[in-house]
Amino acid sequence: MSVAARIILAVTITAVAASIVSCASSQPTARPPTAAALPTLPPILLPSMLETKPADYPGIHNAVAYHDGFISGSVPDGDVGFDTLTAMGIKTIITVDGAEPDLAKAQARGIRYIHLPIGYSGFDETRKLELTRATRDALAQGPVYIHCHHGKHRSAGAAGAVAASLGWITPQQAVERMKVSGTAPNHQGLYACASNSSVMDAATIDSISGDFPSIAPPQGFIRSMVEIDEISDRLKAVEKAGWKTPANHPDIVAVQEAGRMADVLRILVSGDRAGSKPRDFAQLLQNNSDKSQILEDMLAAGEKDPAKLSAQFKLISASCKECHTKYRD
Repeated sequence: MSVAARIILAVTITAVAASIVSCASSQPTARPPTAAALPTLPPILLPSMLETKPADYPGIHNAVAYHDGFISGSVPDGDVGFDTLTAMGIKTIITVDGAEPDLAKAQARGIRYIHLPIGYSGFDETRKLELTRATRDALAQGPVYIHCHHGKHRSAGAAGAVAASLGWITPQQAVERMKVSGTAPNHQGLYACASNSSVMDAATIDSISGDFPSIAPPQGFIRSMVEIDEISDRLKAVEKAGWKTPANHPDIVAVQEAGRMADVLRILVSGDRAGSKPRDFAQLLQNNSDKSQILEDMLAAGEKDPAKLSAQFKLISASCKECHTKYRD
């Protein structure tokens, strides 16, 4: 059965189940929502290998095919993102991001989550083997979606390495698909994971356990990097709202977010990771902490000029980029 036929069949079954449940139930229930109780979107066709640009869908961005039924993209954005994946017929989500996945939303839709985090510098052969087995086994149950945060770098590198390891495409084709995803040229570690891949035989793939975690919480330095990414995204939302609390995120307080970023960076300066790197690494962290502190001070003092606040936030972003360029790979 083709991927498209499987998707249409899966969505039709879900719609019929929803109708049966609706007719059979006359009393309200306090139970958590199930796949049958959630809204059903019309079927959505998966991206194909013929497409040379990333596709955007409601709540899903930067979607790129690396094989029939194997798609790389962004983290699902709220309920709408998970609804889109359901309409695509996705049965398994593999996340390589450091942040914990939204397991509840996936489970409510009957989707399995597998959490195998990787870094921007790439991943070792053991992780490649785990990703390859996880993808091969999951695809037997239906389409698979692999994501990081933005869907441009880490998930693309993982998808490329897996596709080449399973013999679906050549290593060079994997690299070309990563370019379609928008993987930055300076992420040489991720590109190397794909370009250095070779076809794995079944015995090699089966040599590693297929029991993978739904949530593998990040620790130490990785957790701090995840927190900084989250803070940065929240500050971007504030900036977009004219340096005011966004209407759709009343929980965000800009001065607190700037302070959090300064604190996380300040702690990292004295951590083991900074101590194991050249002195310049710790200095870059300190510089970024200082810039974040200035932004916090400006906000605390009541600065209202969006141009001044954005200029300072731009300095923080530039400092992060400088550090990433030197040390992320």
